[in-house]
Amino acid sequence: MKSIFKLLLFSSLAVISLTVSAQQRVKTIITTDGEIDDVDTFIRMLLYANEFDIEGLVYSSSMWHYSGDGLGTKFVSEMPMTKEMYGAQTDLRWPGVNWMQELILDYARVYDNLIKHDPNYPTPEKLMSMVRVGNIEFEGEMEKVTLGSEWIKNKLLQDDIDELYLQAWGGTNTIARALKSIEEAYADSENWEAIHKAVTDKSIIYTIMDQDATYRDYISKNWPDIRVYYNASQFAAFAYPWKRVVPKEFQKYLEGSFMGPIINNSGPLLKKYYSYGDGQKQEGDDEHIHGDLSKIKDAQWGSFDQYAFISEGDTPAYLHLVDLGLDNYNYPHYGGWGGRFAQSKENPFKYEDGELVADLNPETGEKDPMYPQTRWIEAIQNDFAARAAWCVSDFEGANHAPQITIQEPTRQTVKRGAKVKLNFTSTDVDGDQITHRVWNYADVSTAKSTVVFSDVDAIIKVSKKAKSGDEVHIIVEGTDSGVPALTRYRRVILKVE
Repeated sequence: MKSIFKLLLFSSLAVISLTVSAQQRVKTIITTDGEIDDVDTFIRMLLYANEFDIEGLVYSSSMWHYSGDGLGTKFVSEMPMTKEMYGAQTDLRWPGVNWMQELILDYARVYDNLIKHDPNYPTPEKLMSMVRVGNIEFEGEMEKVTLGSEWIKNKLLQDDIDELYLQAWGGTNTIARALKSIEEAYADSENWEAIHKAVTDKSIIYTIMDQDATYRDYISKNWPDIRVYYNASQFAAFAYPWKRVVPKEFQKYLEGSFMGPIINNSGPLLKKYYSYGDGQKQEGDDEHIHGDLSKIKDAQWGSFDQYAFISEGDTPAYLHLVDLGLDNYNYPHYGGWGGRFAQSKENPFKYEDGELVADLNPETGEKDPMYPQTRWIEAIQNDFAARAAWCVSDFEGANHAPQITIQEPTRQTVKRGAKVKLNFTSTDVDGDQITHRVWNYADVSTAKSTVVFSDVDAIIKVSKKAKSGDEVHIIVEGTDSGVPALTRYRRVILKVE
């Protein structure tokens, strides 16, 4: 069923218009330390592997997990928190280097069903061929050249890759070793300046916290112009302390009543997903007690029901890549399912979360630095539930997201006080009815506006007090009537002359 909005412009509308093209598929390499939340992140990531091109899956270490060198060498963390928590260790909570391959084998068992929903899912064989072991012996170890670091290095030097998005779910040390190997190979050559610039321009690092010191000590000093999206706090919405972070109205999407059916009814891959009270225990990590509810009654993060969400602290790293119509990939300050980031005052190539990107939380009435992530949780979790169902349902028996098309440019130059009437076309492959909502993302906008909409049109009026260069970010949102309900977006940006 289709709802049609026609787009009209009042006479006061802009004299210049630009249209933004659809986001191109992103090439990405994932590095991971294998914590239980990495396992859960990895399982969900496989359900989104049709949305981007995976170029590598690399084991790495972090301040929380390392294998040791097998010689009994003791190591003390450089990071204050883990230095105090663990002191000297020969190895730390290391889950091994087989868990990704094991999950890919489970992915293989549902692959034939997933491609009924999208043929762009990578084959299990392709995924398996890209697994490598990187720098895992100790936190921050980047002295050794490893199969994982060489894999990343070669991808960064590959001519047919224009951009490579490097996800650091643990430490950045294997990425740092790859960059160091490039430096060692070419720093004395006459082409070094060009090679350095090409690798710099190609690279984007999305890192969840500083889980070792290699970005600080090596990458930032020797490759200062590499773009970095630094998620130091917003990831907590999908991590262990979610009950302290997520607004009450959204917490039901993380509780066992919502998560349990997803985990238990979606086939062998989702069965491996770690949840509270599920009876599972990760080999190598003595701190993984979450599967036994009797052991976590007094847990620091709260009390949980069976099958409640534990943590996927790294999930924002790849949600940033999914093209939902929010146009956030090249503009991390716009905000999207992977969070929202502001340009660092110290480094123009680094984008950070925190107070500078706090959104107004309607539940508290206050600016909340976590709300740029938590505001999307209902839509994110419903999307996860739908994709989990793809593992076991045919196309007709599952839900798929609607699509919204703006007929006029999504980038428009307008005059202050301008009125813009928006109409758009929304379609749904399942024939579901689509309900629309149009809203001003006021926390991103620099000018005020009013929005009046029905399910057939929307009128945006830009403030007469707007200044030249101000922007209004309008989100056109469509949610279908399927189960679970799925949402997609289009962002329209009105720039004041």
